[in-house]
Amino acid sequence: MNHEVTRILIVDGKLICGGVEAFLMNIYRHIDRTKVQFDFLVHYRERFFYDDEVERLGGKIYRLSFRNDHRLHKYKRDLRHFFKAHPEYKIVWGHMDGLASIYLKEAKKAGVPLTIAHSHITSAEHSLKGLVKRFLRRGITRWADECFACSTEAGRYLFGNHPFTLIPNAIDVERFRYSADTRDRIREERHWQNAYVIGHIGRFNAQKNHRYLVDIFKAYAAVAPDAVLCLCGDGENRPAIEKYVQDCGLSDRVFLTGNIPNANDYYQAFDLFLLPSLYEGLPVSGIEAQTSGLQCLFADTITRETALVPGACDFRSIDRPAEEWAADITACRQCPPADRAAAYEAVRDTRFNIARLAKEFETRFTEKNDEEKNTDA
Repeated sequence: MNHEVTRILIVDGKLICGGVEAFLMNIYRHIDRTKVQFDFLVHYRERFFYDDEVERLGGKIYRLSFRNDHRLHKYKRDLRHFFKAHPEYKIVWGHMDGLASIYLKEAKKAGVPLTIAHSHITSAEHSLKGLVKRFLRRGITRWADECFACSTEAGRYLFGNHPFTLIPNAIDVERFRYSADTRDRIREERHWQNAYVIGHIGRFNAQKNHRYLVDIFKAYAAVAPDAVLCLCGDGENRPAIEKYVQDCGLSDRVFLTGNIPNANDYYQAFDLFLLPSLYEGLPVSGIEAQTSGLQCLFADTITRETALVPGACDFRSIDRPAEEWAADITACRQCPPADRAAAYEAVRDTRFNIARLAKEFETRFTEKNDEEKNTDA
């Protein structure tokens, strides 16, 4: 059967260099775009990290201004106008949980046959903003025909006892396959040839717990003069963390790269991956790190479903003193070197391999679109 292109409307806040967006782009790059095409409804007027790539791949980006003006009544009106003007969308896939009960409701009222809510988190910030988000999440399962979650805990958090489908945060495993040549190149460029490199990749926001991460490194640096810390990413808290690094006297040992297009290369250069997040759904960076063969120290707030490579992951409480995490780093360093090539093979054979997951979505979306066409006929 010849299929016309199925266009999926993805709802997100903004196309930043973040975990959710990395997951979506992984699928987008690997799906057969002659069969399935992604378009994006975002909530800021500005352009962000992935906008250019989306447009190069043939996707459309529609912009609402809610995150700029915070006018809820205008937002609802804009949604109604949008769905009325775009009846071509038969599938709406939402990744913005705080507003999902609003945009999914408007989609269903406009007659969209399939609405999907996707949970990527297990908690929310303890603030007025977090309280508002928790209030707005009520009713998501009423307006979502299907519920997806990146982990069991993320599903229970957002959907409670309502049924949901586990969708792994898959990656392009080939990009993260260990390369000794890449490792040597990055370490030479950064002058890390004789360093023990602790790495972290993540957005600079409260969730990632960067200040505590720097505290851990400060404690470890006191006993390991060859240690350096590399923080890849950007975000609203980056200036504050840069200042904290300076105040700690660590400016010559902590490297902040900003957003970089070759984060996959940096995993090769790291010796240990550190992720003491306050909460996570299932961190894409944790899968990437394991695929590159890294030993990983995770906060115990992170689901054990993240652990894919036997012996690669240890989980520790973020309530412990930073010095105890530093001792854990020392213990990791004393372990025999990991087989970094074998780690890639362990992840390659799971659903965390994007080549497998993209094919699943391609089949799911084209079959659903065919069903709707037959129903309309």
